[in-house]
Formats: sequence, structure tokens, C-alpha cells
Amino acid sequence: MDAYITGFLVSCKGIPATVFVSVLSVAIGSVVGLLIALMRTSKNKFLSGIAKLYVDIVRGTPMLVQALIFAYGIPEFIQTHLFYFKWANLIIPAIIVCGLNSAAYMSEVIRSGIQAVDKGQMEAARSLGMSKTMAMRLIIIPQAVKIILPAVGNEFVTLIKETSVLSYVGVHEILRKGTLLSAATFEAFPAYIGVALAYLLLTLPLSKLIAVLERRGKGSEKKIGEEKNKTMLEGGAA
Repeated sequence: MDAYITGFLVSCKGIPATVFVSVLSVAIGSVVGLLIALMRTSKNKFLSGIAKLYVDIVRGTPMLVQALIFAYGIPEFIQTHLFYFKWANLIIPAIIVCGLNSAAYMSEVIRSGIQAVDKGQMEAARSLGMSKTMAMRLIIIPQAVKIILPAVGNEFVTLIKETSVLSYVGVHEILRKGTLLSAATFEAFPAYIGVALAYLLLTLPLSKLIAVLERRGKGSEKKIGEEKNKTMLEGGAA
């Protein structure tokens, strides 16, 4: 039993790195994802094409391969053809690759959220004299954010688990801690059970919280719909 407790406690030492990378990656993914989503919805075929190509490439290649390219491939290429280059800390390319990877998925989530907003909202905003950019910034995007919040939360949970591939590029996150313990003690099973429990410690509460927020959101939408229908019926009766 002591080996399992040790495996769990050692794996938990990697939680700060896992959470740090995940939070920054989702933040980067949300900003870059919004830009890509706007490019995808643009009528400019060039911008739309670039955005689609980016999404296809990122979603069509394993995140582990992307991490290896950023951590080792890019520095080697720069050193060979340009100048000496080395990452100050391997957590930097880890955050970059996770953020850019998340952006590809977040862009589709944001795009679907924008498309879910009633088209009449844009028409109403334009009729009030707003430019398309202003209408997107003040009317459409705030409503889309509310729609996609549960999906963003799910992306965060998914990213926490996907950061496990960063152990292969030397980032001391949860899996890396468990792997080093396994190599030191020659007890793989307790070490990796500890890794699994450390991930569950993060993902289970977050999943429950997201489910609660999603139910509350649906409840609020239902209440708003009922109030709207009530108002329309009272107006018709009058």
C-alpha cells in the first residue's frame, strides 16, 4: 500500500506544471481560436482558406509529434541554418504547442457558437448603424461566449489529460513524475496507478463543475424562453 501512496504523492508533484500549462494553453487557444474562427467565417476566401488549412494540419497530426517538432525540431533547424538557439526552459515550447493545438479545436467551438446566435441579431445591430466589426464585438461574440462556455470547460479538461504527451519532451508534469518514480523503484504498477489518480483528482471535480454550470445555463435559457412566451401571449390577449 505504501508504494501506491508514494506513487500518488509523487505524481501530485507534477500537478502545478500540468495546471500551469493547461491554463495558459486554453487562454492562448481561446484568443488564437477566436481569430481563426473569425477568419473561417470571413467572406475572404484567402483568409478562410488559411484558417481551414491550419485547423486541418493541427487536427490531422498527433500532438506528440507537434511537441517534438517544437521542443527539438525547431531548435535544431535554427541552429543548423541560422544561429545558436536553445529553449530556456522546455515548458515554453510545451505551452506554445498546447496553445496552438487547443486553438484549432477552440476555433471550431467558437465558430459554432457564433453561428448559433440568431442571424436577426446581426441584422438588428446593422439597422441601428453599427458596423459589422462593432456588432460582432458588442452583440454576437458576448452571446456566443455564453453558448460555448461548457465546451470551453470540456476543452480544458481534455487538455489536462493531453498534457501527458509533454513528458516525452522533458516537462515534469504528472506523467513525467510517475515515469521517473517507476524507473527509480522498478515498481511500474503503483507508479502509474498514482499517475491515474492524480489526473482523476483534477478532471473529476472539473467535469462535475462543468455539468452543474451547463444545467444552470439551460435552466436560465428555459426560464427566459418561458418569460418571452408569456409576454407574447399577454401582448396578444391585449
